[in-house]
Amino acid sequence: MQLLAVGLNHTTAPLALREKVVFSPTKIADAVTAARTWMGRVDGAGLHDEAAILSTCNRTEVYCASQAQNSVDAVAHFLADYHQLPYAQLRPHLYLLSQDNAVRHTFRVASGLDSMVLGEPQILGQMKDAMRQADAAGGLGTYLHQMFQRTFAVAKEVRSTTEIGSHSVSMAAAAVRLSQRIFDTLTEQHVLLIGAGEMIELCATHFAAQHPKSITIANRTLERGEALAQRLNGRAIRLADLPEQLSKFDVVISCTASSLPIIGLGLVERVIKIRRHKPIFMVDLAVPRDIEAEIGQLDDVFLHTVDDLGAVVQSGIENRQAAVLQAQAIIENRVQSFMQWLDDRAIVPLIQGLHESSETMRLAELERAKKMLARGDDIDAVLDALSKGLIAKFLHGPQQALHQAHGEERAQLVATLPQLFRTQR
Repeated sequence: MQLLAVGLNHTTAPLALREKVVFSPTKIADAVTAARTWMGRVDGAGLHDEAAILSTCNRTEVYCASQAQNSVDAVAHFLADYHQLPYAQLRPHLYLLSQDNAVRHTFRVASGLDSMVLGEPQILGQMKDAMRQADAAGGLGTYLHQMFQRTFAVAKEVRSTTEIGSHSVSMAAAAVRLSQRIFDTLTEQHVLLIGAGEMIELCATHFAAQHPKSITIANRTLERGEALAQRLNGRAIRLADLPEQLSKFDVVISCTASSLPIIGLGLVERVIKIRRHKPIFMVDLAVPRDIEAEIGQLDDVFLHTVDDLGAVVQSGIENRQAAVLQAQAIIENRVQSFMQWLDDRAIVPLIQGLHESSETMRLAELERAKKMLARGDDIDAVLDALSKGLIAKFLHGPQQALHQAHGEERAQLVATLPQLFRTQR
């Protein structure tokens, strides 16, 4: 069985490409089924292949368990085909990992070692969500289920026994830092947060700690926005009201699941005129982007994307190098343990086959013994015949293999059979 991890992330692909291969949360289940169907055509296994998909602002990854030997490249072609991208355009940005490399990568991702924010905890929750979605879609089998369970155990061990998460700067904290380059203090600024998901909640907490003049939540569903706004002593507005309201805000942070930009160049140009060129600080944490990239070219707008925050969140990384080495040692040990389990799984069908053939032999000899007893044969003679019959059937296969083998093959059998039957040569 081949274990695979194929994808791209913030280190291998620019934001402009990453946003083209994002899987919408509402379509993950269908995408998992599509991946399994695609792999089934490659190895002829139908829907017996396993698949799971992790899609975040910083990475898109497909995990598979497949019988096909060339399956890792097939997954890459699936990504290109599903998102209708030329394979030649996508391939240079992909990592194609199999077996221990795929397992090692998965452990690193969940532990926060492969994140833009070293040690950040959100990725573990995102990976658990990916596993649940794949399971609900029928994408998990023995192999991926076991890999994910061990992945979560490794991530827990890394976080509880190392300081990988200490001294880290979150994306939310980085956004605050960048805003302070434009505004010395946020106490006189009006802050708008667009969306109501986990990342916006984190940003809201960090910005609220700076005591801005006001905090407003804009969300498609007003009730959810109000629930977050109440915790921050702020207010909520509908996303549909944004065109009329945007000019009131000095700081705009956006992170929604929209597949298209929700703030366009024309809107911001009108806002700048209304604000009489008072600067606007904007952070777009969404992938695909919520704010049109051209807006960043306007003189009075300071627009940052999720990738722009990368340099800020690297602060303190030197203090975490010892923790990184500890985490890598833990991961390497657990990878070897998992690969041993995988090797053991590979011989399970062989062991099952041996048991089944042995049981067939046993039942045949037992039936013969019962017939002998029924016709009144001596019990000692029956037992003797039973034992000799079992031995003869058991040795028939190895003896036949020895007689038919020649040269190196026979030499290997001669060396192996005594070990299997614990005999002295």
